[in-house]
Amino acid sequence: MTVLPAAPAVRDRRTFRLATPPVSGILRPRLLAVCTGLTVVVFLLFCWDIAIGDYPVGFTGVVKALAGSGDPGTVLVVQELRLPRALTGLLVGIAFGLSGALYQTMTRNPLASPDMIGLTEGAGTAVVAGIVLGWDGGLGTQALGLLGALATALTVYALAWKNGATGYRIILVGIGVSWMCTSATDYLLARGQRFEAQAALGWLVGNLNGRTWSQVTMLATAMAVLVPLALGMSRWLGTLQLGDDVAAGLGTPVGPVRLTLMLIGVGLIAFGTAAAGPVAFVALAAPQIAQRLAGRAYPPPVTSALTGALVVLGSDLIAREAIPGTELPVGIVTGVIGAPVLLWLLIRANRAGSGG
Repeated sequence: MTVLPAAPAVRDRRTFRLATPPVSGILRPRLLAVCTGLTVVVFLLFCWDIAIGDYPVGFTGVVKALAGSGDPGTVLVVQELRLPRALTGLLVGIAFGLSGALYQTMTRNPLASPDMIGLTEGAGTAVVAGIVLGWDGGLGTQALGLLGALATALTVYALAWKNGATGYRIILVGIGVSWMCTSATDYLLARGQRFEAQAALGWLVGNLNGRTWSQVTMLATAMAVLVPLALGMSRWLGTLQLGDDVAAGLGTPVGPVRLTLMLIGVGLIAFGTAAAGPVAFVALAAPQIAQRLAGRAYPPPVTSALTGALVVLGSDLIAREAIPGTELPVGIVTGVIGAPVLLWLLIRANRAGSGG
């Protein structure tokens, strides 16, 4: 393998060329190191999340139980009782982080996360309507969440269309649609009976308590399709980051690419929201953290996905351990973490002259 030196202006970049087979590409040492470090930390948090509980299990015991060996009682506790919760948190974090990276890059705005432009609120309204009004038709929360997020995304895209749908218009229209969905959800909660309202509120906060294999299976199946599609489309993200005119000049079909990325992001956020509820601020904060860790001009998709998993699993650990004897919904912790990130982004946008 021949490694060619990087240009002086691009220090975190190495090109390589293989004689057999004839393959060439670009290596980014910092990005690779960050992804490796995040993978290790996420795995440790994943095992820790499984280890704690009324029946504590050591790290070695967790690893053995995940492999199907060790004490039968430990295997039962780990694989049947705790693994679904941890897997749901892992997959939801990946889905939210990746979806946020797609939207923030597509619109060239760090505030353009799915929970800021109404997608999670649309999914929440559909699920709450199904719970309170009984309109689920046997579909379940995951199908309702997908339909609600998809309907919201198409509404935002249609209202933002004017010779194309620019990122700025998508954000403004999305904020308005988001508040409409929030108002509709509040009305449904006020109309519902006490038991229905409690069930809906428990879901709306964002919660990993009581997750089962049914939620894991549906979410994992959806992500097995959506994640490869998102990574395959990521080659267009760099050109979209340059602006619509430049991207079109470079041969990027801006309209179809933006619509496809939006639909992929809708699927990720909808299935994630249906599995654990609208876990606040993960899609907003994770891509921004990943972008700064990787030192890139826009949020890298894989790094953002791993950062999202880290945020959700770490927040779940805090939610379970912060108050002894009480397991808080994970959305409360992510909200506490994400609110300062939102304020920081708004301050940065205002100082840069883009805050309106």
